[in-house]
Amino acid sequence: MQQQIVTTVLTGRIAAFGPKGEPSAYRKAPREGRVEITPLGLAGDEQADLVHHGGVEKAVHHYPFDHYPAWAAENPDLAVDWQLPEAFGENVSTTGWLETDVCVGDRFRLGSAVVEISQGRDPCWKLGHRLGKPGLVARVVATGRCGWYYRVIEPGALEAGDRVALLERPHPAWDVRRVFRLLISRDFMPEEVAELGEVAQLSPSWRKRCTALLGR
Repeated sequence: MQQQIVTTVLTGRIAAFGPKGEPSAYRKAPREGRVEITPLGLAGDEQADLVHHGGVEKAVHHYPFDHYPAWAAENPDLAVDWQLPEAFGENVSTTGWLETDVCVGDRFRLGSAVVEISQGRDPCWKLGHRLGKPGLVARVVATGRCGWYYRVIEPGALEAGDRVALLERPHPAWDVRRVFRLLISRDFMPEEVAELGEVAQLSPSWRKRCTALLGR
C-alpha cells in the first residue's frame, strides 16, 4: 500500500446550503490543473463554519472512493449520487486505501506537498442534508466509513493523476478505523483510549476527546 493515484481533486465555494439557507462550502467540484496546497488546505476551498471545519488540523479531507459502491447498494434511491466523488465533501479521492490501511501520524507525499494524518472525519448533519437522509450520519458512525484529514507539513501543489505515497508510519497500531471506533463509535476501552491520548500526531481536539472519555 505504499502509494496510490489521486483520481480527483475537489474544492468548494461558500454558498447557501442548509435548510434555512445556512452558508457552507460542503458541495465540492472537481478541479483541473494544479491546485496549491497551503497550511490551511487547497487553494480555492472555503469553509463557512471555521469553528468546526477547516484549520491546520483539518486542512485536506481524503475520502476513499472504494466506499461509494457500498453506499449505493445501501441507498439505491440515491445511486446517482454515488457515481462520482463529492458526496462527502472530500478534497482528495483515491481507490485502494481504506481506513484500516492508513494510520494517525502517517506522512505522505501528496503531489509535491507533504501531509500527515491528524484524525478521522467526524460526520455532521451536512452529509444527511446533502443527500436528504439524516440517518446517513449514524451509518457512517456504525460502519467507520469516515475518511480522514491531513495537516500540511510542507506546502506544495496537487492535480488529478499525481501520486500519494507513504513516507513515514510512526504509529502502525493506530489505523484510522481503530481510532474512529474508540472516539466516535464509542467502542470504549479505557486502556486503549489512554494509550491513544499519548499519540502526539493525533489532533488536539481528538486528544481532548480521549481526556473527556477518561473523565480526566
